[in-house]
Amino acid sequence: MGLDLKDKTLDELEHLVLALGQKEYLAGYIFSFIHLRGITDISQISPLSKEFRRQLAEQGCYVSRPGKVQTLEDPDGTIKYLFELGDGNRVEAVLLSDDGRKTVCISTQAGCAMNCAFCATGRLGLRRNLSAGEIVDQVGCIQRDKHRISSVVYMGMGEPLENYDPLIRSVRILNHPDAYNIGIRHLTISTCGISPAIERLAGETVLPRLAVSLNAPANPLRTKLMPINKKYPIESVLRAVKAYQAKTKRRVTFEYVLIKGLNDSLTHARMLAKLVAGVKCNINLIEFNPHTGCRFAASDKKAIERFAETLRGAGMETTVRYKRGRKIKAACGQLGADWVRRK
Repeated sequence: MGLDLKDKTLDELEHLVLALGQKEYLAGYIFSFIHLRGITDISQISPLSKEFRRQLAEQGCYVSRPGKVQTLEDPDGTIKYLFELGDGNRVEAVLLSDDGRKTVCISTQAGCAMNCAFCATGRLGLRRNLSAGEIVDQVGCIQRDKHRISSVVYMGMGEPLENYDPLIRSVRILNHPDAYNIGIRHLTISTCGISPAIERLAGETVLPRLAVSLNAPANPLRTKLMPINKKYPIESVLRAVKAYQAKTKRRVTFEYVLIKGLNDSLTHARMLAKLVAGVKCNINLIEFNPHTGCRFAASDKKAIERFAETLRGAGMETTVRYKRGRKIKAACGQLGADWVRRK
């Protein structure tokens, strides 16, 4: 196995360059040529001497190449990208456009082990974690498709906090001014609630936004929807979120997928408002997106608006996220839906 230079932060490249007996500043050229210019061949990093480029190659260093396979565009403007990794695994990313701002939803794992009842990706199981380079590559490929990315959300395939070290490395690369220069407040990690990792995240020197997928106001229902709740029940998740806020002073987003007749009653809304009342937060209500093999149905719009108004009446900042990209299976919970159907 070689060493993918795209997988390294600038600090890590500096250590590598020094270990090879070279000047530290040369790491900056490697870093910027890879991430700003999209170079995938060490021989093209022209500020490096030919001897040093040869030395890197002899050490097994290389720059991985992006593997875009397909793009699909929904009539609403949403674009889904399918990427093939070096070992044949595939992941998807989604580009969303709103008032000139472009947000890309990226994957951190091929498949997912969480097996949430409403999510197609979970039915694939976990195939493997992505490297930091493979995570970052999704943004790079889309940006080189003439889309200037404003924000990145780690809400694609996989549970980001179950792939912790590559996740944080990718955050550092995307945030770095000599790479993608995406502001830390425009990077959001979405998790189903891995409590120890949320607390660990609070100790990082880079602090992206945090979104927690809640989806139920009580443990029995949340366990039915999200098996991870057996290991990290709501009380554990909220303790971790409060610890995160105590250190970071950051607002947290709670995500709540509304499923008809299951978690969308006004009683559920009142329970949810009471549950998170002590947390500085906003709530994103997400319209359920159906996929093959899932018996759930989306709440109707009147039920969604009543749920939202109940939360707002309790003082909760609440946003409704209606379906985007459904025709191309790019909506929340639909990534990998085509593969599930074929399987």
